[in-house]
Amino acid sequence: MASYTINEINTIIKGELIGDTNQKIEGPEELKKASSNQITFIRTKKYAKFWPDSKACAALISSNLNIDLGDNRAFIKVKNVDLAMAKILALFNPSSPVFDTDIHPTAVIHKTAKIGDGCKIGANCYVGKDVELENEVILYPNVCVFDETSIGANTIVWSGTIIRERSIIGSHCVFHTNVSIGADGFGYTPSEDGRGLVKVPQIGNVIIGHYVEIGANSCVDRAKFGSTIVGDGCKIDNLVQIAHNSIMGRSCIMAGHSGLAGSVTLGDGVIIGGSASIKDHTTLHSGATIGAGSGVMNDVEAGKTVLGYPAQDANDMLRQWATVRQLTKKNR
Repeated sequence: MASYTINEINTIIKGELIGDTNQKIEGPEELKKASSNQITFIRTKKYAKFWPDSKACAALISSNLNIDLGDNRAFIKVKNVDLAMAKILALFNPSSPVFDTDIHPTAVIHKTAKIGDGCKIGANCYVGKDVELENEVILYPNVCVFDETSIGANTIVWSGTIIRERSIIGSHCVFHTNVSIGADGFGYTPSEDGRGLVKVPQIGNVIIGHYVEIGANSCVDRAKFGSTIVGDGCKIDNLVQIAHNSIMGRSCIMAGHSGLAGSVTLGDGVIIGGSASIKDHTTLHSGATIGAGSGVMNDVEAGKTVLGYPAQDANDMLRQWATVRQLTKKNR
């Protein structure tokens, strides 16, 4: 097990070291659960009161906090606790599963597929006709990549993921378990006799940029025509739905159980909270924030925060909720 002194950790964090501890640090843990060989973190004054009872030998704390240290303990003061903790988590991150062979003998790879240098392809994978994998792509066991798909360098695809035909995937992406890329968009129209539904063919594809991460069991559907697009740097949580012909800009975030209906457009840096739903053919302009559980029915201006169902300006919505609570109290 890896362990580090507080000085070795601060060399990486580059914070302000206060105090000292002779305890070797073997990993991070939250404040109340930490043991004497672990480092913890304190973002705000709200949690400072738990420090005296914590067993942690060290803590990352926000630079604006002043907390009594205690004996044989240390603080590293930093401007951004979350970023500093990310560096510590990377330091203690266990290694990924090992491939005994670069390409497992049970993998099925079409003779026309082009496999770059350093690629690893696990057991029972399928790589279809005219697929191109650039250098250092990793396909964990039971991944399917269908015809004419391209995947950029250093992309990692975890088990159970299916990437349908003609998808274009950028470099340094991570797709977690059971992701669906390029399934048919949801398109039906009433039949002429009005007694059934006719499926509308979905002949487009999916384009995913560089450094995109998609959580487990999320879906990005192919376009009816043209492309469904996920821009560079987007981060998508588990159980997220991105419907046909939606377009996401750069560095957008979608939390779990949220969803885009068809032909939604997101600018850059849009944040969508958990379980939020976005109506088809709406536009969320750059920097917009959608509160958790909200239902967006109309376009949202750049930089605006909306909340509620139907979603509206967050401050207006909060005032309405406060008024309803007051009315409820008066009627009791």
